[in-house]
Amino acid sequence: MSSAKMARQRGSAASAAAAKENGVKVEEGLSVFKSDKFDADGFVQARCSLNEKEIKQLCSNLMDLKKASAEEMRRSVYANYTAFIRTSKEISDLEGELSSIRNLLSTQAALIHGLAEGVHIDSLSISVSEGSTVNDLLISEGREPSELEKWLIEFPDLLDVLLAERRVDEALAALDEGERVASEAKEKKTLTPAVLMALQTSIVERRQKLADQLAEAACQPSTRGGELRAAISALKKLGDGPRAHSLLLNAHLQRYQCNMQSLRPSSTSYGGAYTAALCQLVFSAIAQAASDSLAIFGKEPAYTSELVMWATKQTEAFARLVKRHALASSAAAGGLRAAAECVQIALGHCSLLEARGLALCPVLLKLFRPSVEQALDANLKRIEESTAALAAADDWVLTYPSTATRQSSRPSSASLGNTTAFQHKLTSSAHRFNLMVQDFFEDVGPLLSMQLGGQTLEGLFQVFNSYVNLLIKALPGSMEEEGDFEGSGNKIVRMAENEAQQIALLANASLLADELLPRAAMKLSPPSQATYKDDARRRPLERQNRQPEQREWKRRLVSSVDRLKDTFCRQHALDLIFTEEGDSHLTADMYINMDGNADEFEWFPSHIFQELFAKLNRMATIAADMFVGRERFATLLLMRLTETVILWLSEDQSFWDDIEEGPKPLGPLGLQQFYLDMKFVICFASQGRYLSRNLHRVVNEIISKAMAAFATTGMDPYSVLPEDEWFNEICQDAIERLSGKPKAINGDRDNNSPTASVSAHSISSVRSHGSS
Repeated sequence: MSSAKMARQRGSAASAAAAKENGVKVEEGLSVFKSDKFDADGFVQARCSLNEKEIKQLCSNLMDLKKASAEEMRRSVYANYTAFIRTSKEISDLEGELSSIRNLLSTQAALIHGLAEGVHIDSLSISVSEGSTVNDLLISEGREPSELEKWLIEFPDLLDVLLAERRVDEALAALDEGERVASEAKEKKTLTPAVLMALQTSIVERRQKLADQLAEAACQPSTRGGELRAAISALKKLGDGPRAHSLLLNAHLQRYQCNMQSLRPSSTSYGGAYTAALCQLVFSAIAQAASDSLAIFGKEPAYTSELVMWATKQTEAFARLVKRHALASSAAAGGLRAAAECVQIALGHCSLLEARGLALCPVLLKLFRPSVEQALDANLKRIEESTAALAAADDWVLTYPSTATRQSSRPSSASLGNTTAFQHKLTSSAHRFNLMVQDFFEDVGPLLSMQLGGQTLEGLFQVFNSYVNLLIKALPGSMEEEGDFEGSGNKIVRMAENEAQQIALLANASLLADELLPRAAMKLSPPSQATYKDDARRRPLERQNRQPEQREWKRRLVSSVDRLKDTFCRQHALDLIFTEEGDSHLTADMYINMDGNADEFEWFPSHIFQELFAKLNRMATIAADMFVGRERFATLLLMRLTETVILWLSEDQSFWDDIEEGPKPLGPLGLQQFYLDMKFVICFASQGRYLSRNLHRVVNEIISKAMAAFATTGMDPYSVLPEDEWFNEICQDAIERLSGKPKAINGDRDNNSPTASVSAHSISSVRSHGSS
């Protein structure tokens, strides 16, 4: 965890450094345009004289500037979006307060204007406080009212009737007419200050009453569609836009909350149905709220910001419900498919809102990520445990998948990929591992959009590594040397008793690591995989970035297989070199004591190297059947086993102490036998096509070391060694006798043999250098 955190910190620091560098480049590129002495005509004229190469370079520089500026803008938007939303909300609140202040100042201005005309403030206050109406003021003057005065007398009653009958449009028109009359009277001074004040008070009171009626209507669950929009629009016309927008959003919230009462999680058969039903309610309400907001309030930033914050809040509440009633149980049980289905359904509905300017998918992804990670871990754990259970009873015999196993794979795009997999032979536990992984990768859609591809690959590598540990434990004798492997615990594994079963272990691991798992992992970067709308320009870049990651992942898989291969070779090398009692078959005495035996004997490779040749022959025959189409792996295995035995000889210090400093020196016969044994190894490795450069080098070093030890006796080693042709004949004869083949006539070999075109490498270079 800490290493991942440090990696993220390093990545953040690198991103910040790159952003700073891009910013500097942008500033440098734009500095020429900021100069007061910039000559546009001269700049264009200078660029017109460029050749094709310079024009391409200029275009490249301009594209770099464009990308850097776009990246800087995107980073600034993401970095300051929360502050922008908060500031917009504060601006909206300030606008409401300014509107209230404006109304208050208007009233105060009217009062001051009346004082300026000599109206007594006490009588004005008394008349207003006692609720004097326009009608009372006009009648108190004791004269016949004019047409305007008659209209003023009827105006309050008309407004009351319109409000009582809820004739909103007519009430709005009457209020506008009253405002116009009051404005003209104030300008032309056709009304006394007391009458004007009474008129304005009447308009304010009835405007507030109409606003309260509209707000009450908007809060009713029965108010829907056009009626709701009309009420909100009228409230906005009354000058109370912030309140109207909040009521609009609250009305849609109440509506879908009321509809959710009929949605019971227990009444659905599975989480996907509940998620789909909940998506329909929530996101349709958000979509309708967005449409109504745009239709009534337009694209004013204050209202748009409030809509975004409201939609985000509802999306978060929706995500919590889905996690509680659908994702939690699926994630805990390792149901990645069920969890993926819920996430895909939610993202599919949520992505439709992007056409309305609401990008809410990142909100869902952030909230769903922990549950999907839990399902991912549980699913990987299930693969590991199921494979380990089969490994306990695996007979380690390679077979094709059974018909029942094939039918168990769900018919999907994975079936096409699995068709090739069915052509390969694996043991039962490896078949189970492969099919579960193929099925697992069918559910990677949400993992891609949540940027969990890397975590998925890492988790699958750990599961594969645990399986390799089980294969290593299946090798006889590995438990004493390797101990308890990390990840394998105390799991019981059936032992691979014979060479065929042990090579089958390698066939399992190599086929999974080289072909089946990398092919399945390619689903993490498909050409058209996306669960919600994404910038099409980003997808090729993401796939390009994924390829190095998958190559590194495959390299780690192969490295894990190499651990199994090394253990296999080490065990077989030890079986060759040591007896069950712990005695060694490869000692210095077998060469030193040859000169003390005067009896004649037949020149033939030593017994241990005969056994090595026989073992390699048996393994080559077994591998030819198990590694069809993958002969290179079999060749590398035989090469590694041969190198392991020879490296053991090279590094056996007790052997070389006896050869170089023992009480009895190495004699001529012992040197010839040692040279013959090494020549025999080179010969059969060359004919088997598993002679590596490293093996050739080590053998030459061993021969040089033995010849140097012999030279300390004062004798010339080249004087006692026959020519290479003598050794070649003995080695070839030994190979044919040990292989059970009749001796070829005139040195001819079977043309159909895979070693027919390969000749033994000569070690004459060692001798020629010494004799020169």
